[in-house]
Amino acid sequence: MKKIKSLLFLGLFMMTSCLDILDKEPLDIISDNAVWSDPVLIDSYLAECYYQTSVMVNETPGYFTNGGNFWQSELGMGMCWINEIADEAKVNWAYNTDAVRTYKAGGLTIGGGLLEWWELPYNTIRALNEFIQRVPGSPVAEELKNERVAEARFLRAYNYFAMVKRYGGVPLITVPQALDESWEELYPSRNSEQEVYDFILAEMDDIINNEYLYETVGDDNLGRPTKYAALALKSRAALYAGSIAQFGKVQMNGLLGIPSSLAEHYYRESYKASKEIGKKHSLYDVNADKVTNFKNIFLVKNNCEVILARRHNDSPTSINSGDYSGGHSWGYDFAQCPKPQAWGAGNKDAPYLEMVEAFEHIDGTSGALDRTRIQQGLWTTNELWANKDPRFFATIYTQNTAWKGAMVDYHNGLRLPDGTIQNDGSYQGVLALGTQSVDNGFGTGFGVMKYLDEGNNTLQFPGISSTDYLVFRYGEILLNLAEAAFELGETGEALEAVNDIRKRAGISPLESVDRDKIRHERKVELAFEGHRYWDVRRWRIAVDVLSKPNSGLRYILDYETGKYQLQILDNVDGTGTSPNFYEHNYYFPITLSRTGNNSNLQENPGYQN
Repeated sequence: MKKIKSLLFLGLFMMTSCLDILDKEPLDIISDNAVWSDPVLIDSYLAECYYQTSVMVNETPGYFTNGGNFWQSELGMGMCWINEIADEAKVNWAYNTDAVRTYKAGGLTIGGGLLEWWELPYNTIRALNEFIQRVPGSPVAEELKNERVAEARFLRAYNYFAMVKRYGGVPLITVPQALDESWEELYPSRNSEQEVYDFILAEMDDIINNEYLYETVGDDNLGRPTKYAALALKSRAALYAGSIAQFGKVQMNGLLGIPSSLAEHYYRESYKASKEIGKKHSLYDVNADKVTNFKNIFLVKNNCEVILARRHNDSPTSINSGDYSGGHSWGYDFAQCPKPQAWGAGNKDAPYLEMVEAFEHIDGTSGALDRTRIQQGLWTTNELWANKDPRFFATIYTQNTAWKGAMVDYHNGLRLPDGTIQNDGSYQGVLALGTQSVDNGFGTGFGVMKYLDEGNNTLQFPGISSTDYLVFRYGEILLNLAEAAFELGETGEALEAVNDIRKRAGISPLESVDRDKIRHERKVELAFEGHRYWDVRRWRIAVDVLSKPNSGLRYILDYETGKYQLQILDNVDGTGTSPNFYEHNYYFPITLSRTGNNSNLQENPGYQN
């Protein structure tokens, strides 16, 4: 009798208790036939596959496999790391961060590194292949079978997308492998990068065209992919493929790269998918206050912008009352929270000053500071940040940001009446270090506000949150549309899409658009959502962008005026850990252990011994 392993977690994207399998036999003694004959067990099997596809919300789940600790959590520190290896933020905690610093400083070698995604997805793909093969023969309702198989195909495609954007071509395995198969079948060669992308797009086309997925999100399918989630995966994957074709180069007989002649095709596919999504979803634009509105994109559940989210079914009210059954703990928002509510230092991601400067002013003028000027004289924070893009205040906190009835306090040093700087203790009852600087040291002077819910009273400990994490939202899709349209020569439509984003944000529209402006808008709108690192790689600009030292800002409180003396902290990552990205890092290594286990796998260039 075949067995299936006991499920560790059944809520997953839905986080609901409606699938009550406690009335069933223990899953490790249920026969294979029983699993495929019972709709509850079918859903439980698929739920485990959702859970194992954690890469949808955390790009570094493979680095740790035990979800019991914060820095090993599916929703924890790994979700911060993807921001820190980009040019968005400095790693700002001492816990288990050597891997981030090493990776960021050019330490991606033949042994692999922080973002590995190979063994876990292939295990999940095997389970999904089994599911896709077995469920059609189940006696359960035909509609349920079609829906669940379509979901499984979506998850399988998402896993392959996560792999192809890392490694280029990988072996495409679409049926369950058996131990008695031939050596060639058990140890397959790599498919081309183009073949993997084409597989993903074809799978999405089929499940969309056959209308197997839900049209809309309802109470009975919260957290499950809809038709528009499949279109969103197509929009994103096709855009990546178009970029690889346009800016990359074909290597290893096509295992890496896509012919440039196909760039237009992939951009067109992304464009069409994005247009279709716009028939159903729209930008969230409810609150008159633009800062509040942008914050609420990530806090208001199932709003019009959300296409797919990792759901948590408890409200902040129930969380605050001590009912934690549907929340997540030790997660992303817990890590980013500032003092005085934070556990320890909080402020896991410390945004770079360059990221801060990327946010323009409301009138569309550059947000870059005059670095020479601001280091002269004394300044209020209002003078520094007045008239910034409202998304800045919704995305980033800094000195004097309002939080939980107080002000975030980063000041690091006290300027005395005689002009000297006191770096510890106090003077006339005024502390030399603000609360946010006590544990963090200089940091960068900034933290991440996005996803933080000021109404949640449990972020300090035990770090419980009911906030959903967005996998796809319409803001991204509009920017996908803008990029694809521009590369197709449709500059008018590209400009309109970018200006829709800017109008919702509350800043002046652009009069014209080019590639750099579209990329800039994407950097700001999607900041700290896990896009930036992959974007600069697919555009093939990472060697430049991710090899530059970055800066921070030190606030020194002036005792007499309450204003701040400012110091630019150059190369804030420190000597020896400055960012470095090499040409061969556009693809990850397959790794020595994997090529050693399967001689049919060719290693990517630049990693050979």
